[in-house]
Amino acid sequence: MFDAQCDLAALVYEKHQDPDAALRDFAADLIARGKRVIGMVQAGQCADSSLSAILLHSGEKLLLAQDFDPTAQGCRLDLARLQNAGTRIADALSHGADLVIINRFGKRERDGKGLSYLIERALDADIPVLIAVGQDHFADWIKFAGGMSVKLGCDRSALDAWWHAVSTQDADPIVDGHPTVCEIFK
Repeated sequence: MFDAQCDLAALVYEKHQDPDAALRDFAADLIARGKRVIGMVQAGQCADSSLSAILLHSGEKLLLAQDFDPTAQGCRLDLARLQNAGTRIADALSHGADLVIINRFGKRERDGKGLSYLIERALDADIPVLIAVGQDHFADWIKFAGGMSVKLGCDRSALDAWWHAVSTQDADPIVDGHPTVCEIFK
């Protein structure tokens, strides 16, 4: 069972859904309300040279794809460019944030690489984290998160409900006097 007020949420999507648009719109609305949202949202596709990401805290678009290679197959993610983006997010995180958004949970994060360190760093600083997780990677996500995650549907109402719960949890005392699972393990 997931804790409804956990600071770590997975926006779980099916292949036909667009988690990037949902995350981008959600972040834009929070930023417009004065919240400091850092992280990145994917733009373009992994299997071609359009793979890029938007840094939410600056609005800058970063190319994440490898330089064009007609013989390359599969995801053309340039790991050095991903790490550069991660470094820039970590720098922004060091100045504080209300929310961290990581564009994807994939093989690298499953193996403790990629941008997984940003998730840990944000949670250690009590900053909520939101990440897009493909339905086909959800079992790996549960193992990675140790079950300490909220599973959200890929829609705006789920994002808004989760944000309302985590952004007001410090303001509302625990009604029944019992801490949540996530609070115990913080």
